[in-house]
Amino acid sequence: MSRRDRKPLAKSRTPGSRPKGATPFRSKKPGDRPQGNRPGGKPVRFAEPRREKPAFVAAEPEKTKAEVPLPTKVQTVVVTADENNMRVDRFLEARFPGLSFSHIQRIVRKGELRVNGKRADSKDRLEEGQSVRIPPLRLDTPKGAGPLSEAATKTLQALKDMTLYEDADVMVLNKPAGLAVQGGSGITRNVDQMLEVMRDAKGQKPRLVHRLDRETSGCLLVAKTRFAATALTGSFRHRSARKIYWALVAGVPKPKQGRISTYLAKEESEEDSIMRVAKHGDEGASHAVTYYAVVETSAQKLAWVSLKPVTGRTHQLRAHMAHIDHAIVGDPKYFNKENWDLPGGLQNRLHLLARRLVIPHPRRGVIDVSAPLPPHMLQSWNLLGLEHDRFDPIENAPEE
Repeated sequence: MSRRDRKPLAKSRTPGSRPKGATPFRSKKPGDRPQGNRPGGKPVRFAEPRREKPAFVAAEPEKTKAEVPLPTKVQTVVVTADENNMRVDRFLEARFPGLSFSHIQRIVRKGELRVNGKRADSKDRLEEGQSVRIPPLRLDTPKGAGPLSEAATKTLQALKDMTLYEDADVMVLNKPAGLAVQGGSGITRNVDQMLEVMRDAKGQKPRLVHRLDRETSGCLLVAKTRFAATALTGSFRHRSARKIYWALVAGVPKPKQGRISTYLAKEESEEDSIMRVAKHGDEGASHAVTYYAVVETSAQKLAWVSLKPVTGRTHQLRAHMAHIDHAIVGDPKYFNKENWDLPGGLQNRLHLLARRLVIPHPRRGVIDVSAPLPPHMLQSWNLLGLEHDRFDPIENAPEE
């Protein structure tokens, strides 16, 4: 959805008057915070409807730059400053976007990839200056160019039905709640697997650029070319991508706008694993920052909040909201409020939506796409009388 369809928080502007080339998220001077995001302030209310049409501003496609070839022999590379703290699997995806998820997992599991001469796990974090031994790599074998099977045709149509935006380089999917992004134990269908039906004549298939939890719905970014994958992955790494989430939480956070800053570390158990709030210096702990704003409340028992993650840690939003004692409704891992009853008519499913994604296009311009509420969240919004077309007050939250 284009910012030209919306009024800004502080200054009125004639629709469509945004300077050419300006991005929806401008860098701000210290202390330059919008009125609607001031801690303790009252959330801004706008009645102007929001249209669900995705927006994109770009120039004509240019010739694709040369793509990085996959190594056919063993090679050793050094982790750069930009790659510091990257997971091993994401390091390989960024370096060689043509690799499939299954191939990455296979070479890591077999110990063919080594970090400073030692075996590594796909989730291990790399440090600047480390040496990474990379074995010969290959793309998945291209499929024949024959007609698609009935099952593949249905899968292709399902992807088309999910598509919020698409061009020659990029797709933005509206991932439904319950559909996994990647394969794993007990998962028979996932987005990465579905993308197999979109392999081109060279055997390349669209690549996932980021992840969403299985029960989280909304904007999922997919690169259709290696060139786009490299550029988009860099945008996430350098935090030039902007993500806005909507959630329904228990209680009403105070102040109504704020910043959550903690360290998070994974806590493993026999049955499950969760992210716990940790201390600086704890093993595996990573800094995580989230901005939140209360958009609307329902009888002080529930609040619709808008969330802007500055970092992208696993389960970050879910762990952060539980940390401030306002867990997301329907969260099976982090909802920890005792003697709390779900209001009648609401489904006990995770109420978290990847609402909006704003990111530089790999060539020129900006992709700005919004996803509608999924059915179970729309039902809750209607039952509670929440206005889902309200202006999102957190979109101009500061970066740090």
